[in-house]
Amino acid sequence: MARTSALLVSLAAAAVLTVTGVATSSAAGGERTTSTARVAAAGHWVNTWTSMPQLTEPGNMPPAPFTQPGRVFADSTVRQTVHVSVGGTHLRLRFSNAFGGAALPLTAVSVALPEGGRAGSAAVRADTIRKVTFDGRSSTVVPVGAEAVSDPLDLDLRAGSNLTVTLYLADGQASDDITSHPGSRTTSYMVNGNHVADADLGGAATTAHWYFLSGVEVWSRSSTAAAVVLGDSLTDGRGSTTDGNDRWTDQLLARLRSTPRTAQVAVLNQAAGGNRVLNDGLGPNVLARFDRDVLAQSGVRWLVLFEGVNDIGTAAPTEAAQRQTTADLLAAYDQIVVRAHAQGIPVYGATLTPFGGNTGYDDPDGHREAARQAVNRWIRTSGRFDAVLDFDRAVRDPGQPRRLLPSLDVGDHLHLNPAGYRVLADAVPTRLFGPDRPAPDFGLH
Repeated sequence: MARTSALLVSLAAAAVLTVTGVATSSAAGGERTTSTARVAAAGHWVNTWTSMPQLTEPGNMPPAPFTQPGRVFADSTVRQTVHVSVGGTHLRLRFSNAFGGAALPLTAVSVALPEGGRAGSAAVRADTIRKVTFDGRSSTVVPVGAEAVSDPLDLDLRAGSNLTVTLYLADGQASDDITSHPGSRTTSYMVNGNHVADADLGGAATTAHWYFLSGVEVWSRSSTAAAVVLGDSLTDGRGSTTDGNDRWTDQLLARLRSTPRTAQVAVLNQAAGGNRVLNDGLGPNVLARFDRDVLAQSGVRWLVLFEGVNDIGTAAPTEAAQRQTTADLLAAYDQIVVRAHAQGIPVYGATLTPFGGNTGYDDPDGHREAARQAVNRWIRTSGRFDAVLDFDRAVRDPGQPRRLLPSLDVGDHLHLNPAGYRVLADAVPTRLFGPDRPAPDFGLH
């Protein structure tokens, strides 16, 4: 029988392919096993979950003893859970070494469903543990700056559920620079030794970061598609509940799943706290990461852009500096639209939410507020975006429009609490993610 990679090619040629349960040898000398399944050839790969890769800051490195001088996660197991959007019976994983200072050797990987379906659980259902392979091998080495995609495997993954991924690194990564996503808002577990097949990692050390894992894809029907959200900490979920999956993107996903017309839409959160559109901050700027975080994701059909407040908030609080930042932001938004439209992707622009009263961003003379108002005015009236999501109007205090509604404010007058994130999710018209395709001349003008 052909290898799984050849099987995927044949999916496009056959109406329905029956895969029988046999073990097949790979050219690399490994063994690959596929179980009985019927796979519709009209399907395609769609990312059901993503996290934006970042260079890990010193304060977000794994705790001792998992970080040593010049080496991270030596002889260590890392267990992480993620909240997927759409489901499927076949999945594969993506691992990123985008910012690693050395090759990333993954010795063993497994996936499973968490015990009780809970996010941030140390335990998994033993009957669901599946070995992950790479071209038939149980291990792989991800080169510096690269990404590795696993072989497809069979696992019945339900939409809106949680998935556990467990990694073992025998030698660790030989660098102080590693790739992670610090703002996971999800508990991960670390323990010495190889425990990828263990059902429970009780007693393991914990952290609220994801390491190395950057995506989960599912093989799904051709009508399934993904919406990517580019954003900063407001989308990454600052102020949301650890292990609660109540960021605004999570709550939007729940709304989309509740309607048959949009139940097959994946929501991909490509945000990071401190990120900026124009300049590097925490993670590369949006213009630099656009190809990797949007265009390189599988099954993308829409883009939501909700970012720019950090560009305004970190620019000098002078009239000249804020005018320049505003002009540069608008030009950058235009570039994002042009690049997305070239790939047939509509772009929905979200207005920037208030930060009045925030000690870092709200300057006494109001220059940053004036810039926010100018940017929002352009988003609303320029006609450049394919739709406008008026998040500012949704969460501002009508009596003090420079400020968030107190009931939605997490307390720093910049970020929202889970109730506030629900208001953002409710402000997104689900009709924007229907099955209609753009017009033939889309993106020409």
